[in-house]
Amino acid sequence: MIRRAVIKTGKHALRALAKFQAQHSRIPATPFLPGSSFPWVEALAAATDKIDAELAPLLASLDDIPAFHEVSPDQARISTGDHWKTFVFHVFGQRIEANCARCPETVRQLEALPGMQNAWFSILAPGYHIPPHRGPTRALVRCHLPLRVPEPAQDCWIRVDTERRSWRRGEVMLFDDTYEHEVKNETDGRRVVLFIDIERPSDRIGQAANRLLLRAIRASAYVREPLRRLNQTAARG
Repeated sequence: MIRRAVIKTGKHALRALAKFQAQHSRIPATPFLPGSSFPWVEALAAATDKIDAELAPLLASLDDIPAFHEVSPDQARISTGDHWKTFVFHVFGQRIEANCARCPETVRQLEALPGMQNAWFSILAPGYHIPPHRGPTRALVRCHLPLRVPEPAQDCWIRVDTERRSWRRGEVMLFDDTYEHEVKNETDGRRVVLFIDIERPSDRIGQAANRLLLRAIRASAYVREPLRRLNQTAARG
């Protein structure tokens, strides 16, 4: 209970910094962001088929991939059962070596991205709804590279603030996850994206503040517990 209270208080403090971060941001502080904000978007999109080829064998052993809340217990409100699975490569800049070794081309693409902090395959089951929630800090920008998009595409969607969009395979989606957002897969198919968090491009003051903040987050239980669980799983494997 104490740990949860501390993490909750920390999230509120981080969100209070959002206005400062927006003032020092070199890109818009809008819910969705244009691909032109990042020069690497086209290269990442061009690697879709190569990344998908490494995803395929993992999906064949889906039972071996943990649910999000099994990796990060702080996600238990939005992740239940086996409906939302994550195959993790990086957690706040720290590699999960066993998983990285299984997908070398994916990791090569990820590690070419300036400021990449978090990355994993996000696998959403048919019919699942991720309820409304907010990310903790505007120091990061969320990126999705859609790999498997079930049909009809309009029935698998994400809402960020008041705007709802659907994924298209190979088309990078960028958004600010400090806005309230939710996801719903109303199809009979599985949705898979390469989920990435990138440092927000900011001026010198903003960049310095954001990196101090990310260092503090990296040292917190919010990050240390998922890393412990992921390393234990790798050791058993």
